[in-house]
Amino acid sequence: MPALLRHAPAALAALFAVISCGAATVDSPSASNSAPAPLAHLLYVTQSAGFRHDVLPLSATILQDLGRRSGAFDVTAMDDSTLVARDALARFDAVAFFTTGELPMSADQKAALLDFVRSGKGFVGIHSATDTFYEWPDYGALIGAYFDGHPWHQQVTVRVEDSAHPATTGLPAAFQLSDEIYQFRNWSRGSVHVLLNLDPRSVDTRAEGVHRTDGDFALAWTRAYGQGRVFYTALGHEPAVWQDARFQQHLTGGIRWAMGRN
Repeated sequence: MPALLRHAPAALAALFAVISCGAATVDSPSASNSAPAPLAHLLYVTQSAGFRHDVLPLSATILQDLGRRSGAFDVTAMDDSTLVARDALARFDAVAFFTTGELPMSADQKAALLDFVRSGKGFVGIHSATDTFYEWPDYGALIGAYFDGHPWHQQVTVRVEDSAHPATTGLPAAFQLSDEIYQFRNWSRGSVHVLLNLDPRSVDTRAEGVHRTDGDFALAWTRAYGQGRVFYTALGHEPAVWQDARFQQHLTGGIRWAMGRN
């Protein structure tokens, strides 16, 4: 019998083993798929030292649901600021405030929050987070502005300025929304990146309490703070806004961006 035929079974078996091994390597999940990113952790603080919004319990429930649905983060919701402390913050990737007034935080807690964000973590401000800590200027510098009244509580037109940002991706260029609309002081475009603004044609800019004369009413922005990321949205007073898919998309994208998970 020719040598080639005599050794064919062994040769074919060896060849099959090599092919099988290669196929296993190609199909192996560890080789083709990277491990999913670990779940990020958000601390959501709803403490009110001033006006308390009725929407806060609903907001916590919806925010926790958004974290679950996104698969990107979980939410620890607190109606006090006890976890805003150096040791406790170590397990979180971002802190979100929907707060009012001068929160009863110690000097060390305040320093811990600033250091937390400067170190590369995230801070998220929702609605009245700008109506917080007027007597602590470093907080105003962190969030980018202070509340200066809400001249309108009605349906308005919201315009998207940056459609490529994770907090605005998928939103229409302009859309109508009914909410309490803020204006701000200690705010400038030079210190923030505006994502959403109010179309002044959709409101009476001569209404009582309107202080800005330039027609520039930002509604959401981002900014850098040290190595960290800050995202703020002025929307969120009304329960219907929290239940609106557009706001939920906006908030989820902003939180993920602040965590560096976009």
